[in-house]
Amino acid sequence: MSTLTVARATVHTPARAGWFTQAGQVLRRWLIVSLRQAWGPIMSLIQPVIWIVLFGNVFRSLGLLPQFGPSTGSGTNGYIDYLVPGILMMTVLYSGAWAGTGYIDDINSGVMDQYLTSPIRRTAIITGQLGQQLIINLAQSLVVLGIGWLAGARYPGGVGGMLAALGVATVLATIFCCCSTAVALISRNQIALISLSQLIVLPATFLSTTMMPASLMPAWVQNVSRWNPMTWAVEVGRGGLTGTYPDAVWWQVGGLALLAALAFVWAVRSLRSYQRSV
Repeated sequence: MSTLTVARATVHTPARAGWFTQAGQVLRRWLIVSLRQAWGPIMSLIQPVIWIVLFGNVFRSLGLLPQFGPSTGSGTNGYIDYLVPGILMMTVLYSGAWAGTGYIDDINSGVMDQYLTSPIRRTAIITGQLGQQLIINLAQSLVVLGIGWLAGARYPGGVGGMLAALGVATVLATIFCCCSTAVALISRNQIALISLSQLIVLPATFLSTTMMPASLMPAWVQNVSRWNPMTWAVEVGRGGLTGTYPDAVWWQVGGLALLAALAFVWAVRSLRSYQRSV
């Protein structure tokens, strides 16, 4: 009778990359995609140019009204100064609303399935793509401020004020990027995402103080705009650029931060819900 010797094999569990490494790799992948398709972010800058240069100059005489707080003695730059912070927030709003299209492309190409079968945290998947969107939004925001300066706007708030405006724009972008991601993972349809985005971004823009002070709006629009996150972001950003913040700045910033956190949680839960359904 032969004796069988069974050698125990030591099983080595492969090391798992840390969360920051995982998110960094996802970010790297999306940045490469952005560089290969740079025409998208560049083309999205055409709209703020139109709004600032054409719309701003056509309605330039509105700067003579005291509600716009003209920055010069003649008041000729009053409306441009007022408009630029609104266009800054509108740019990140529109850009963020389209963020989910990348996930739909990944779903259709099978990349999402590869993500979900790999040992990567779901929060890292969302964070990596969000980081890419925020980098693009930051670059676009800097360009918008530059365009506004060339069009005649001035920023008495200085560098600190510009950083505050860029910061609140980033928070606003986070809200809409995460919401767009959640809708994309739920609908899994490009047309549905685009249609819903257009249904939201236009009212969010025009039912806010982006283009016009609240005192010049109908009463019902004033009531709606008071609770519109777009108004919060515009008012804080405008306060940073002018150096005069609104009285409600802290609860507006707090409200935006809370909405950003809730939107991120929604995006992560939507990804996990998608994984369970496939």
